[in-house]
Amino acid sequence: MKSRIAWVADHAYTAQTEDGHAITVGTAHGDSPKPGPSAMELVLMGAGSCASWDVVEILRKSRQDITDVTCDLEADRAPEPPKVFTRIHLHFTVTGSGVDERRVARAVELSVGKYCSALKMIEKSAEITHEFDVVEVA
Repeated sequence: MKSRIAWVADHAYTAQTEDGHAITVGTAHGDSPKPGPSAMELVLMGAGSCASWDVVEILRKSRQDITDVTCDLEADRAPEPPKVFTRIHLHFTVTGSGVDERRVARAVELSVGKYCSALKMIEKSAEITHEFDVVEVA
């Protein structure tokens, strides 16, 4: 896996994957608008994406009729540099028809506790908690 970060201007960077996907990364400075997510926001989004991918795949393999999965994350950071994450809470909402709550609980637990490599790295400094809701649709 490779990526390239190029300084664009002021506090803005372009981050590009080896496949050519790119995103603007940066922070607001003075009166300038924020050009994109910060590096730490990307880490948080990456953790949520990683965990969500696992949950969807596990539920699909267990033949759950899911139509939507979202993951809302809240995080706290240390007040002093390097300002690592100290707490991350994930809230999954799984929507579908006849979805078994026990299977959702197991999928979330497997993702957060075993499979999500992003969360496994972050758990060295942060308390990771999670919860879920199941929304039934006809």
